[in-house]
Amino acid sequence: MSHLLSPIESQFATVEEAEAYDAWFRAKVQASLDDERPLTPHDQVMATLRAIVEAKRSSNASGPVAD
Repeated sequence: MSHLLSPIESQFATVEEAEAYDAWFRAKVQASLDDERPLTPHDQVMATLRAIVEAKRSSNASGPVAD
């Protein structure tokens, strides 16, 4: 039997849904922790993202102005 949850208590409708999501999430976290690929330094990631954002801003600067 499934116990219904209030939207105030949880974003899931039932305890079973919440438990299934929790198991999925924990598996994803564990897979990430077990990943042996080399890490990317934070500064390098941020520099790459800043370049992407700036490129988008530059390409949109010459476009039409939205109301």
